[in-house]
Amino acid sequence: MELMFLLVLFHTTHSVKHSLTYFITSSSGLQNFPRFVAVSKVDGVYVAYCDSSNHTAEPRQDWTKTLMEEEPEHLEWHIQTCLAAIQDSKTDIDHFKQHFNHTGGVHVFQELSSCEWDNETDETSGYQRFGYDREDVVSVDSKTLTWKFTEKAAFFKQTWDEDKSRLSFTSNFFTNICPQWLKQYIVYGRKYLLRKGRITCLMSCPYIHYYFLTLTLCFFSLSDRPSVSLLQKTPSSAVSCHATGFYPDRALMFWSKDGEEIHEGVEHGEILPNHDGTFQMTVDLNVSSVPEKDWRRYHCEFQFEGVKDRIITELDEAVIRTNSIPPSEFPAGVLVGVVVGLLLLLLCMAALLLWKKNKNGFRAASTSESS
Repeated sequence: MELMFLLVLFHTTHSVKHSLTYFITSSSGLQNFPRFVAVSKVDGVYVAYCDSSNHTAEPRQDWTKTLMEEEPEHLEWHIQTCLAAIQDSKTDIDHFKQHFNHTGGVHVFQELSSCEWDNETDETSGYQRFGYDREDVVSVDSKTLTWKFTEKAAFFKQTWDEDKSRLSFTSNFFTNICPQWLKQYIVYGRKYLLRKGRITCLMSCPYIHYYFLTLTLCFFSLSDRPSVSLLQKTPSSAVSCHATGFYPDRALMFWSKDGEEIHEGVEHGEILPNHDGTFQMTVDLNVSSVPEKDWRRYHCEFQFEGVKDRIITELDEAVIRTNSIPPSEFPAGVLVGVVVGLLLLLLCMAALLLWKKNKNGFRAASTSESS
């Protein structure tokens, strides 16, 4: 067996958590919608899909397709899991419908299963939740591997406690399957997930590729720092702290005063995707009640979850981008030019009207003399 070490050295160290999440929906009573739908996402990016009409796993990214072609066992696992989940979810939703005597209407049973991987410590964690008609009913404690049932799902406890195969699969999913697939996705998708030069710093993230005869030890970063700007539409409007171009979307941004996070007068926007796979977010600060002399006590702070380093931007009028122009800064030459231009336009219009009037009068006089 060939042993190859791929070492890419950089200057700083950061820890980034990555996630693989499966969303499963089983429904009844919905028209023109598959009874079963399952999607998987890596760090918020859709990678695979299956439903009750196709009974197979469909890649949603080019690199996912490559992975499934080169690793047929990965595709086979997804196909078999999809087929099993179709039947299991139907059984689960039927149990709830029967217990609550739901014979008609629209009803939905959902499952969310996810694992996280810290690429510096190599630690993994996971969680799993189930819901029926928009209410949480069951969750699993990934440490003790025991089911937790809400009062609404208490009738379900005995059935699941006796189903040892389900618990065994869940245990294997958290400890082996999900982390293994997640690391594989990261390796195959890094050209997409790490675009814009996201390999920026040393990351202690050993990845062992069991399916090739090559053992690769790689060190790479999976984060991209944002560009942060302060924006303001008018002098009386809120100041927006806008961060864009960051990856992954596990990030926090807030306003602080004297180093302490503040909530009054602060409005948080959602994290939104950019066209290139990165993300953006905005946090507004109402400055109407903030004295100008105190502005420097306020800062916008951005940081990735699990990372101590922050990008701190001081509330400074000099760096705020705005659409309005203060009267004192409005170019006098431009104003004079506009006024002169308007006057010339009015003179031209007046001259044109006068010329037309004189011309029409001359024609009328000539016609009268000839008669």
